[in-house]
Amino acid sequence: MVRILLVEDEAKVRRGLQRGLEEEGYEVVAVDNGEDGYRRASDERFDCIVLDLMLPGRDGLEILRELRTGGNRTPTMILTARGTVDDRVRGLDWGADDYLPKPFAFAELLARIRAILRRGAVGTETVLRAGDLMLDCLHRRVAQAEQVIDLTAREFELLEYLMRRSGEVVTRDMIARDVWREPAGSMTNVIDVYINYLRTKLERSGRARLIHTVRGVGYRFGVEE
Repeated sequence: MVRILLVEDEAKVRRGLQRGLEEEGYEVVAVDNGEDGYRRASDERFDCIVLDLMLPGRDGLEILRELRTGGNRTPTMILTARGTVDDRVRGLDWGADDYLPKPFAFAELLARIRAILRRGAVGTETVLRAGDLMLDCLHRRVAQAEQVIDLTAREFELLEYLMRRSGEVVTRDMIARDVWREPAGSMTNVIDVYINYLRTKLERSGRARLIHTVRGVGYRFGVEE
């Protein structure tokens, strides 16, 4: 059974989410403060963490930062009334897998939990390699032939997504859903632009292409002989 850690200090919200998630078949451990949330997340195995930001004891971002710094890669969904762009960027930069501002529809929360569980099942390696390219998930560092490559947060997420699916064809719909967390319709051009950004940085000085276009479908990552 999938185990979810729910860290939420608002009693009504916490009880409602716990009841709804358990009705969906999940095992839920619910706590109401940051200290207990951090302790349970550190000491026990969970398949997903649903984490509020504004918590007594420890702020949600502090919990997330310390978990990721310590090597804990449990897929994490942030819930918060603090829905500004800066808050979302900080959460994602510190390793959140998704971000859902309050108020939200429970059906959307369920869909997003299913999505991050699918992504978490792809692989838990913290260092990914392809030829002389290395991506360090914990330290958010990318190097090629020992030379560090400077990527934006979004470029890093996109490259990690492609590398974890090396050899597979990924569609633009998949990238929009799993990397941008947005519907695919308006994202096609944005995704293509970011693919070109990555190609420019990875294929400098005549290096072999790593991101291959599958015409009419999407992209495939990998070193070709």
